[in-house]
Amino acid sequence: MAQMQVTDITELLKGGQSPDANVRKQAEQQLQQFQEQSYAGFLLSLCAALAGEDKPLEVRRLAGIILKNTLDAKDKHRKEELAARWVALDPSTKLHVRTVLLGTLSSEVPEAGHTAAMVIPKIAIVELPRKEWNDLIPSLLQTMGTEGTRGCVRQCTLEALGYVCEEIGMMSLTSLANSLLSQDQVNNILTAVVSGMTKDEADNNVRLAATTALFNALEFAHNNFDNETERNYLMQVICEGTICTDVRVRVASLECLVKIASDYYEVLPTYMTELYKLTVRTIQQDEEDVAKQAIEFWSTLCDEEIDIIEEREAAADDSLVLHNFIKQACPSVVPVLLDQLTKQDEEQEIDDSVWSISMAAGTCLCLVANCVGNDVVPLVMPYVQGNINKNSVPDDWRLREAATFAFGSILEGPSVDQLSQLVNMGLQFLLNATKDPSAHVRNTTAWTIGRIFEFVHGSDTGQPLITNQNLPHIVKVLLESIQDEPHIANRVCYAISHLAAGSKDSESSKLSPFFKDIVQELINTAFRPMADSYMQSRLQNSSFEAINDMVRSSSKDCLEMVGQLIPLFLQKLSETFQMAVTTAESREKQSELQGRLCGCLSVVIQRLSDTDGQKVMVVRFADQIMDQLLQVLSIRSSAIHEEAMLAVGSLTFAVGRPFVKYMEKFYPFLEMGLRNHKEWQVCQSTVGTVSDVCRILEDQALPWCDSLMNLLSENLACNSVHRSIKPNILSAFSDIAMGLGEHFEKYLAGVAQILKSAMELSLQGANSQDEDFCEYNNQLRAGIIDAFSGILQGLGRAKAEQHLQQQATFMIDFIGAVMEDANKDATLTKLAVGLLGDIASALPSLGPFFTSKPWIKRAIEECYQNQAPGMRTTAEWAANRIRECASSTATS
Repeated sequence: MAQMQVTDITELLKGGQSPDANVRKQAEQQLQQFQEQSYAGFLLSLCAALAGEDKPLEVRRLAGIILKNTLDAKDKHRKEELAARWVALDPSTKLHVRTVLLGTLSSEVPEAGHTAAMVIPKIAIVELPRKEWNDLIPSLLQTMGTEGTRGCVRQCTLEALGYVCEEIGMMSLTSLANSLLSQDQVNNILTAVVSGMTKDEADNNVRLAATTALFNALEFAHNNFDNETERNYLMQVICEGTICTDVRVRVASLECLVKIASDYYEVLPTYMTELYKLTVRTIQQDEEDVAKQAIEFWSTLCDEEIDIIEEREAAADDSLVLHNFIKQACPSVVPVLLDQLTKQDEEQEIDDSVWSISMAAGTCLCLVANCVGNDVVPLVMPYVQGNINKNSVPDDWRLREAATFAFGSILEGPSVDQLSQLVNMGLQFLLNATKDPSAHVRNTTAWTIGRIFEFVHGSDTGQPLITNQNLPHIVKVLLESIQDEPHIANRVCYAISHLAAGSKDSESSKLSPFFKDIVQELINTAFRPMADSYMQSRLQNSSFEAINDMVRSSSKDCLEMVGQLIPLFLQKLSETFQMAVTTAESREKQSELQGRLCGCLSVVIQRLSDTDGQKVMVVRFADQIMDQLLQVLSIRSSAIHEEAMLAVGSLTFAVGRPFVKYMEKFYPFLEMGLRNHKEWQVCQSTVGTVSDVCRILEDQALPWCDSLMNLLSENLACNSVHRSIKPNILSAFSDIAMGLGEHFEKYLAGVAQILKSAMELSLQGANSQDEDFCEYNNQLRAGIIDAFSGILQGLGRAKAEQHLQQQATFMIDFIGAVMEDANKDATLTKLAVGLLGDIASALPSLGPFFTSKPWIKRAIEECYQNQAPGMRTTAEWAANRIRECASSTATS
């Protein structure tokens, strides 16, 4: 029955690839129309085109790509819509598509088989969770187990298996992902995959497909790695792949070892001696692509051990397994990494997409320094001191650059005390090196100076790095160096940012006398004309970031000059509306500049609003600022819309309640931003601005609050709204309640129901094993707690006693559940304990309820014992409020 719906679309698929734009457009329109009129027929016709052995290859390939795109999309909600459309198809149609795709894996034309292998997992990930297409994995395994199967068929089958495993592994809920494959299926997949990986496999294309499939299947191999015999065999086969004659197989095999270092760190000790030999040999002798993967193995081990060390310190728990691989191997591995630093790609400084072995080694050295701290310094400094001044032959720039890179790489990790003397001795040398004849050396020198300012300058320990004596020379060198080539100027902006951040002082800083000159030079750099639009955009962004850091760190004696930036930025913003916008590129250039100028205005406004006496400098220009921001918002570009929204939020704090005069013109943009679900960052920044406006305007915001509350509530209920926004909306309820005070009473019933639903959703995910969900759940809980706290404080004691007693008992029980969850973080603990104090303060009648909950005392004690900032103060405050609440009830 399904066959009757098949239409020959060969000519349309040819037309879709025509060099003639008109022919191409017409073919695309006809294909789109066919899909809309007969979705089932469209799929069946695509399958026929993909499977047709008599069809041209380009037709088959495009048919497969379109078929894949009818099932998959980058956008989550679009992907869900496509999946639902597939699910609704007639079962016979779905069976026919699946059968054709499996058959195409055996096509005489390997390219068609590869294409089918990419489509199969897109259907599998829809059907397997629904307990459909249960014979997929057995069918693929049967093909692999059939003797005499052609190499290209085995390759395509392995690719399909690997892609299916990859899709399952990318599912957000790990527990669900694991349930899709039984242990027997995992065992059978690994058996089939390993059979294609062994050194006895003559076809390297099969070995590559098998090794890639293993990489994707490793996530499900925990039981197999727990079994020593199976683990040994897997490691043996992978290691054999690292010496295959095919470079692609060697790279893929090392990628597997990198993933094992991350996922199976605990079982590595048995293999580390051989892995050390293998990876060092590869780094020293193999082709660059393979060597970079071997370096990545050590970088991954660093990442793992850094995480473990941090977790052990945070939890004061030594039970987490730490093998100290990096500490032990450091004396041997660091010299190998240093040797790779001179293998620079001459384009690596300019082109961000270049990833040379030198950059890989330097990145790994940074991680080693973070992992072992002071131990790395004596291993690296002899290399630095021996090469940083080499200048015998022209190619010695490589040694100077490598030595500078090595020095910069170890500045994060070792203690400031350990580095202080070295840095103080080396800074003058580095300042002189900004005049090195090699642009590569100058670039890395500027980066290293920036790293010194980031990690050593501003510390309370060690010998002071910046003094009144050396600062004039430092500033002079930086302002000369910022005139250098754009990629070097970009590094200088980074150095200035951290010089400023480390010089922050409330009254006057050493940097104050140079504020005007530095900011002026940064503005000149931001508007430096150049032919390379990408580099211009990059340098402009770095320049504005440095200006923002100068403003943020400015001391009181510079605030007059900070205020003078407002008319300057307004003038620059005004000029952007006169730019000739004739192409997509020129539109993007205008949008980027407007967004950056809005960002700078926002930072300036925030800095001047920090001190009441300086707000007048903002208020003086408020009408002009708002006029410009409204013009920017009217352009409807997502990037600048977000920055402009944030700038409006900053302006509300400076202007205060008089901001209400702008609301009639501004409100439509708030509504537009809240409805912009597609560009979720815009929606998120708008939620923040709603909070700012309502908190500042207080009861003056009432005319707009019904609409705003409805929009916020709709966004919480809407599946198309990015989940990251929803905790922010809950926090916005807190600010709205604090602003409206007793007037928030009219929204209580609706918000109480929303909070109840949010609590239920949060508790369903308690003790989840999925890290992303745990992070989101903590954000959700923080939003819930923030909302209730704001409502309590906003309503006042009388209204709270009248309306919130029952909700408060629910909230206390919710906090109890949160405190039992091992996934809660310190921030959430502080918020939760703080809310207990808020409830006790606002609702003294709940004293008996508090005394009936023994876990509350444990929660306060846990908060008190935590060393994070503010924890002890919060615990003491909450304990006092609860004690007062209990005693007032007892005596009443």
